[in-house]
Amino acid sequence: MRLKLESPKLLSDIVTIISELVSEVRLRVNKDGMSLTALDPANVAMTYFKIPADLFSEFEVHEEEVLGINLENLRAILRRSEIGSALTLEKVENLLKIGISGRIKRDFTLALIDIQGDDKQMPSWEFKSVVKMDSNVFVDVIEDCSIVSDACSFIAEPNKFVVEAHGPLNSARAEFTTEEVEIYSDNSTARFSLEYLQKFMKGAKISSRVSISFSDNHPMRIDFPTGNVMLSFVLAPRIEQD
Repeated sequence: MRLKLESPKLLSDIVTIISELVSEVRLRVNKDGMSLTALDPANVAMTYFKIPADLFSEFEVHEEEVLGINLENLRAILRRSEIGSALTLEKVENLLKIGISGRIKRDFTLALIDIQGDDKQMPSWEFKSVVKMDSNVFVDVIEDCSIVSDACSFIAEPNKFVVEAHGPLNSARAEFTTEEVEIYSDNSTARFSLEYLQKFMKGAKISSRVSISFSDNHPMRIDFPTGNVMLSFVLAPRIEQD
């Protein structure tokens, strides 16, 4: 296996975002590209990304490879890349050789690890509500809610989308109509943890748009599309106890 990316920043940003949710992952490389699906230790959130093969300037894979990787170690190496540098990844026995070619040629080796467990699959659900909007606007909404509470509610109607949070004394609310965002919706209401949503929102670094899909008290999906690259998250709903 030998891969080369002429601009590794996108991969570096994705790895940095995901490393806040999971520490050890199984990175899959096959003829279609590079992908990852992982569940966080609390079994509350799932993350997925895929970079298609045609985004690599070199893509030599004779058979599917599954690489067990410590994301924190990979993140630290990828951060050594700079604008204008190229990245090469090559598997040699139980090592991943990583080369960064820029002003300085850097070479690293990352020990591959054995990660037990079944491969995860990104669920394919039908959602009652799908909202598409500017990702930076959605970041602001989530930050507003985090000031007053640790969870927020998503409320969607055919022509309206509301995100609101209530604390013991204070509240925050943002309302959108079809004039500001794209809404494809029945009536849906669900509540989610802001701690996780704040981590997901870092996906705005790679995409100017976000798609939010949810149903009544059902796991939600958030997608950050960037051309043919997709970064996605699934989050279980926050169920309040009586």
